Amino acid sequence: MSNNFLTQNQQKVRRKNFLIIATLIVLIVITFVISMNTGVIKLTPWEVISTLFGQGDAQQQLILFQFRLPRIVIGVLVGMGLAMAGAVLQGISKNALADPGILGINAGAGLAVMLYISFFSTTKSAPVYLLPVLAFLGAGITALLIYTLSYKRYEGITPMRLILTGIAVAAGISSAMIVLTLRLTPENYQFVATWLAGSIWGSNWRFVLSLLPWLLILLPFIYSKSRVLNILNLGEITSIGLGASIEKERRWLLAASVGLAGASVSVSGGIGFVGLIAPHLARQLVGASHQFMLPTAALLGGFLVLLADTIGRSILEPSEIPAGIVVAVFGAPYFLYLLARLKE
Repeated sequence: MSNNFLTQNQQKVRRKNFLIIATLIVLIVITFVISMNTGVIKLTPWEVISTLFGQGDAQQQLILFQFRLPRIVIGVLVGMGLAMAGAVLQGISKNALADPGILGINAGAGLAVMLYISFFSTTKSAPVYLLPVLAFLGAGITALLIYTLSYKRYEGITPMRLILTGIAVAAGISSAMIVLTLRLTPENYQFVATWLAGSIWGSNWRFVLSLLPWLLILLPFIYSKSRVLNILNLGEITSIGLGASIEKERRWLLAASVGLAGASVSVSGGIGFVGLIAPHLARQLVGASHQFMLPTAALLGGFLVLLADTIGRSILEPSEIPAGIVVAVFGAPYFLYLLARLKE
């Protein structure tokens, strides 16, 4: 009787979680259609749908397929990447405040991209595919530096020390980036200023193709480690008792997280707080089990960035507010709220 009750309860929870995931997909589709109609030239929902199926005129196809659709796809992909990176960082560090932006990993990726922009043009096709690799290297070096500075013998890494070290490293990298702006041309400086604010600047299909392979490889890899993340959340002693190779798994997951964050930042700029907000909301919606939490966080991240970019493009038409600023308006207070809870 008891086992039957548990089975029914588990099925009920699974149905609820699948319903939440389906709802998020519907919300993304609705925001997708709205975003297609956001811009100086308006397209009705019917024109959007008909153009997607090849029924629109030449102008509608140009607007949709060459200008708006690549940017929307990149916004969703970037949100998914940043959200999954944040979920992994929170899982392997057991730190509720871990996020690629707050820990300075995004800043490290940004510094690598900015160094490249300082010396080379970004208009050629070849560098586009090189940007995620450079961002990964910058993010990886930064993550290694933060890990080394945060580690204390016999104590390991505490959540608060990790956060403070990340903030300090991010501040140092930001200072270096300010110095680098002195050698930029006015044209490149304008680009960097927009990039730092979190504007989705890589808005053509070449950038989609440069980002997509990273997500196609790393998202399934991280999801395959859902059980490992569940075990790591039980604590080191329990994890070792269950046969998990803690340090090895942490290194692989950290590398995957850094890869996602670096690749995302290389085409979206400094969008912060997505990796913080999405995993927390996902846990509240579907619970702590990573089998459901990871896909829910990814969908929430994609929805948040797409919504923020749509809002930023529609409030002050024809001008734009970068998506990073819109996300920060909600993310900064949420971070302070979590910080206050952590101190308690």
